Amino acid sequence: MIEDPPAAQLPSEPPRPPSVFDLRVAHLSAGDPLHWLRQGWSDFMRCPRIGLFYGLCFFAMGHALLAVFRAAPAYVLALSAGFLLMGPFLCLGLYDASRALQNGQRPSLRSSLLAWRPTQGTMAIFAGVLLILEMLWGRASLVVFAVTFNTMPSTANLLAQLLNPENLSFLLTYTVVGGVFAGLIFVTSVISIPMILDRQVDAISAGLTSIRACLQNPGVMLQWGALITLLVGLAMLPLFLGLFVVGPVVGHATWHAYRATVSDPAS
Repeated sequence: MIEDPPAAQLPSEPPRPPSVFDLRVAHLSAGDPLHWLRQGWSDFMRCPRIGLFYGLCFFAMGHALLAVFRAAPAYVLALSAGFLLMGPFLCLGLYDASRALQNGQRPSLRSSLLAWRPTQGTMAIFAGVLLILEMLWGRASLVVFAVTFNTMPSTANLLAQLLNPENLSFLLTYTVVGGVFAGLIFVTSVISIPMILDRQVDAISAGLTSIRACLQNPGVMLQWGALITLLVGLAMLPLFLGLFVVGPVVGHATWHAYRATVSDPAS
């Protein structure tokens, strides 16, 4: 009996390189946001000059927001939330400083100012997406104002007019519209920007990983977003002076939130 020749063995396919979707998203606990803040405060104290520089930038943004309130009050809610949620782009330098500290290196202001350069294309794409969402939010805010008031309320008595019981439906609608856009921006960007800086992934992968993190830890991420909003809101009350410290501390803490949430498959 003649045996058939052995079949030619096909070369085995090379192993698939690890994908960003192989990254593990940690299961977070309720105490993690406060722990991130403590780590952020520690980083701020270790490089205060860098933190105060970016705090000055936040202070200037706060006064720019005040100027918008005086000129176009309908945009204030959307832009103020955009100030809170798009702040991570300004915090790139703070992420870079926290990364250096975590790696046992000495952070520098010059390095933090240039941290965006290796990923400038990806950052530009992500910023464009968030800018489109902000523009849609601003337009939706104007529509809500337009269907409620015949004319734009004057800034002199804006708060009194908005809190009038007759305008309760306006307040509810305005809050719901703002909450939808704020939630969408936050879910997409909560860990995306430090992830792009750290791993140099594309904008879509970073955004989807951020969404995964929020879907896996909805309560903790909601707590984190509420804590950021509360702290920054309180820091804006005394002429925005609190932003000199709160802004950089939250920026450093966001880096630690990213590092605690995302890890390599082998880790």
